[in-house]
Amino acid sequence: LDLAGRAGGLAVAARARDELRGLGLRPRRAALEGVDSLTGSERRVAELAAAGSTNREIAQALFVTLRTVEVHLTHAYRKLGIRSRADLAQALTGGPAAQRPDASRSAGSSGRSRSASRSRPVKPPSGRG
Repeated sequence: LDLAGRAGGLAVAARARDELRGLGLRPRRAALEGVDSLTGSERRVAELAAAGSTNREIAQALFVTLRTVEVHLTHAYRKLGIRSRADLAQALTGGPAAQRPDASRSAGSSGRSRSASRSRPVKPPSGRG
């Protein structure tokens, strides 16, 4: 299928997909990377994350577990070729990354705790030896 699609053999690829479905099989997606490669669930989770929802908010909105949201985002990141939530909006739309309306929540989405993002004075090591 992949070879037929890349070579422009759309009719051959369509016929092969029909044959596979006729045998009760599920042919894989035509695209293996990029937005078109995302499953419906991966796309819904990624869009909510790109709009600024936290993983917990997404899980509650979609009635799934937090782990399910994490798995879908991990797969979406891999398929979109990105490494951070900040790149998600741009990867989904091809445009500039969307700005979050509540910047105070951005520390939670970066993987660091809010307390870790505050600067604190560092105590020098004691002279004990």
